[in-house]
Amino acid sequence: MKKILELTVGWLYPDLMSTYGDRGNVIVLSKRSEWRSIPLSVIPISFETSRKDLLSCNLVLGGGAQDREQELVANDLRLNKGKTLKEMFTRGIPGLFVCGSPQLLGKYYMTGDGKKLLGLGIFQFVTKHFGHDKPRCIGNTAGKVVGIPLSEIGKRETIVGFENHGGRTYLGQNDKPFAQVLKGYGNNGEDGYEGAVYKNVIACYYHGPFLSKNPHIADWLLTKALEIKYGKIQTLTPLNDRLEWKAHMLMLSRLEAYKDI
Repeated sequence: MKKILELTVGWLYPDLMSTYGDRGNVIVLSKRSEWRSIPLSVIPISFETSRKDLLSCNLVLGGGAQDREQELVANDLRLNKGKTLKEMFTRGIPGLFVCGSPQLLGKYYMTGDGKKLLGLGIFQFVTKHFGHDKPRCIGNTAGKVVGIPLSEIGKRETIVGFENHGGRTYLGQNDKPFAQVLKGYGNNGEDGYEGAVYKNVIACYYHGPFLSKNPHIADWLLTKALEIKYGKIQTLTPLNDRLEWKAHMLMLSRLEAYKDI
């Protein structure tokens, strides 16, 4: 009898960190699992969540927030959940952290009013908000994935989305960038990199429903979650992604990013 595959996704603080439609990433993963008859349940990770419940998650998602909410989350993560998350990510549990949530995974985030919020140190990068001294990084953006082997994402090397961040992130010496910026600002508007990758964890500044126009990244996350849980290589059933790729290519065309591939 064929074993039934199933997954559990942990959604970090959805009541505090879902400012820019980040729920879209939960929906994309849920539907792409459903279409393949893979049951997927979602657990909201809150202040009350136990270590046992957190460890039951096969994939972790984080979204965006304002500085006040982010400070509350940063404190709880560091004091109550940081050790567990580090264990999970080191073991290979995949994650996607978009918008402001990557800042929680670095060494620290310096807010616009000069307050330093300590991160989990999973990455070595630091993030600084320069207030009015530097403009916000806003606009549609595109990148070329460099932090994940091309063979693992179906030979589609581009990502597209939208960024809007005041903080600027500077990678540490051992941090591996997620993508090379084709159009937009990326981590800081200076070094040409977007996000970072640690084992199977992606951290990036792409806002909201990033996965809706990037189905190859959604499937990579699902594949890694299944492989870590069941201990063997998984091949997902192909889906008809004609509309998703049409949206993806339209964005590349509007940005004229295809010229840089």
